[in-house]
Amino acid sequence: MKATRTVLIGLVSVAAALAAGHLVAALVNPLASPFLAVGNTAIDLTPHPVKDFAIRTFGENDKLVLLAGMAVVLAGLGVLAGLLSRRSPWPGMALAALLGLLGVAAVLARPTTTAWAVIAPLASLLVGVAAFRWLWSQAPVEVPGRRRFLVSTAAIAAGAGVAAVGGQLLAGRVDVEASRRGIRLQPQETAPEIPVNADFAREGTPTFMTRNENFYRIDTALSVPRLRAEDWRLRIHGMVDNEMVLTYDDLLRRPLVEKTITLVCVSNEVGGPYISTSNFIGVSLPDLLREAGVREGSDQLATRSADGWTCGTPVASIMAPDSNALLAIGMNGEPLPLEHGFPVRMVVPGLYGYVSATKWLVDAELTTFDAFDPYWAQRGWGKKAPVKTMSRVDRPKPFERVPPGKFVAAGIAWAQHTGVDRVEVRVDGGPWQQATLSTEVNIDTWRMWRVELDLNEGNHTVECRATDRKGYTQTADRAAPVPDGATGIHAIVFTAVKNP
Repeated sequence: MKATRTVLIGLVSVAAALAAGHLVAALVNPLASPFLAVGNTAIDLTPHPVKDFAIRTFGENDKLVLLAGMAVVLAGLGVLAGLLSRRSPWPGMALAALLGLLGVAAVLARPTTTAWAVIAPLASLLVGVAAFRWLWSQAPVEVPGRRRFLVSTAAIAAGAGVAAVGGQLLAGRVDVEASRRGIRLQPQETAPEIPVNADFAREGTPTFMTRNENFYRIDTALSVPRLRAEDWRLRIHGMVDNEMVLTYDDLLRRPLVEKTITLVCVSNEVGGPYISTSNFIGVSLPDLLREAGVREGSDQLATRSADGWTCGTPVASIMAPDSNALLAIGMNGEPLPLEHGFPVRMVVPGLYGYVSATKWLVDAELTTFDAFDPYWAQRGWGKKAPVKTMSRVDRPKPFERVPPGKFVAAGIAWAQHTGVDRVEVRVDGGPWQQATLSTEVNIDTWRMWRVELDLNEGNHTVECRATDRKGYTQTADRAAPVPDGATGIHAIVFTAVKNP
């Protein structure tokens, strides 16, 4: 049989298998889609250097790149199955069965799937094998049979397309947006108005407040969990005196507060982009834990998201005076966006997000660090991870060409729970000069800086460093984000040239 025909058989069979699994998963558990389950398992098993490379290179598009890469690999396996099956369908059928079993294993390995969810990858296995065998039997040896083969192939491909679309529609049948639209948030305590001079956005810094659509997103979820507020429940249990189960309405009946908070991702390299600021609306987390009654010896709040991701937060950080820790339900005046944790997420200022900012929160257990290792601790990251005093140059941009003479450099700094005392800047390794700071909003938010420079023509390097109110100046020693946050001085190389 011609290789072009068997290759087409392999590709169409792979598509049919994936579509069947996606459709069945939509009926039993959307996270049981073999394609997503394998992708999530790949995320879990990916070594740190590869993950860091993906985040550095692709940023918030890393999941899209992973899915695209998986599609290319599966297409390649379909081609291989076809090339191995020119004389017999059995090699292709065997490869289809092997891929199906891989999907079964991935689904069974997911923390949020039940035994019933294995129906989805089994459907993929059966459809993939059957499609390959049937199309191979329809493939002509002689030219007169070509039309029958093309009709059969087109029919399977069309069916795969319908199944894939149907699965996507069924998976999205939970109308989460309607649930969001029905919520009105009225905090009893609103955040103070942001001062006019809280940023130097006209000179190159970010605006002080980050719009929801621009707020950074780094998480492990290939598919955003779709949970209506009406269906949401949070169990607070473990080392507590009074176990609690909360509904969304329970939170709305409690005093809602609004806090202006900056969140920082541990994945940031020095000068990285994953930092944003929002007005979060929610319920005091320390008050809830006091009501539950934290037992002596409990030092970790282990939380779980709707997709099974786990997080561990130091109880001491949550219960500290003025911690501002929240069960957040709103962001910049509206219910949380889906991708940022709707219906409910955690926000604990002063800690990197991977130990403090569980999205799609559904479970909270008071425990100890000795008794439980959350997702990232199992992978060698630090368990407590306080945000480090840092600063960043936002203007000039790397390799930017600017006019010589008077030039304003600008950027941001942060020292959560302590506050930024000063920022210093130097050019070409010269003396440090103190920058002008923006008006402080609170010690849990970033602070902008600006400084006027006098530049000669030529190449230059500008560096910045922050000092917090405890007198600590960020170190120049360079360290990678693993295990508990990057360190080092941010430097930008640029050029001063006439008529840039």
